[in-house]
Amino acid sequence: MHTQKPPSSLPAHRYTLVVDLDRCTGCGSCGTACAVENNIPPAPERSTERTGVVWMRVHEVTTPATAGERTGFVPIPCQQCDNPPCVDVCPQRAIEYDPRTGIVGQIPVRCLGCRYCMVACPYHARSFNWWSPEWPEGMAASLNPDVSVRQRGVVEKCNFCVQRLQAARAKAAAAGKAEIDPADYVPACVEACPSRALSFGDATDPESEVARLVADGESFQLLAALGTHPKVWYRSSDPVVRERLSRTGVMRG
Repeated sequence: MHTQKPPSSLPAHRYTLVVDLDRCTGCGSCGTACAVENNIPPAPERSTERTGVVWMRVHEVTTPATAGERTGFVPIPCQQCDNPPCVDVCPQRAIEYDPRTGIVGQIPVRCLGCRYCMVACPYHARSFNWWSPEWPEGMAASLNPDVSVRQRGVVEKCNFCVQRLQAARAKAAAAGKAEIDPADYVPACVEACPSRALSFGDATDPESEVARLVADGESFQLLAALGTHPKVWYRSSDPVVRERLSRTGVMRG
């Protein structure tokens, strides 16, 4: 079992995503925005649920609830753990925990495709590139120039749109500021959510919305007992839903 020991020191900034399950409608806008922002190509026709590349997977789940059985949706990106098991198993150092931000980065040029990290991740939040990326005619011209295209044979995952953080830092530096404006760093999924089910920010800032939401009694982490200390939090007004998902997570079919 993965150790429950927390990291020796938490990052200076703790970028955190909070997902309100009571608001999520399962529309998939978060996943679409993620794919466009991060140059994830359309899945080949021969791909399956297990072989396609998805950074933000939205699961439909049925859980017991206080007022009867409840069907809902649970978006699951990389959980950006403070104690990430994927880092421990990678033989190539292709996964790095940033002590400044808490973001778990994936470095595709180092990845040899062993997929140990996929086995170690209890959230099934990683994808393996089985095919070389291809886009329909004309679509390649619209790729995001700030994000490199990954090639066949490597693992990839959500990185909280770290290229947007880099752009925010460059903007702050140009203005002579030491810290970024929080409004300049918002991941694509959060920006695209029509029901405002996603909140993002620096949890070390006590005035931030995510700091307030994380401290709220309705917020919880998936599989909290594993000691991975995720920086993706979930919310539900139903205590049964909170207990069930925090204990069992979302099982992949």
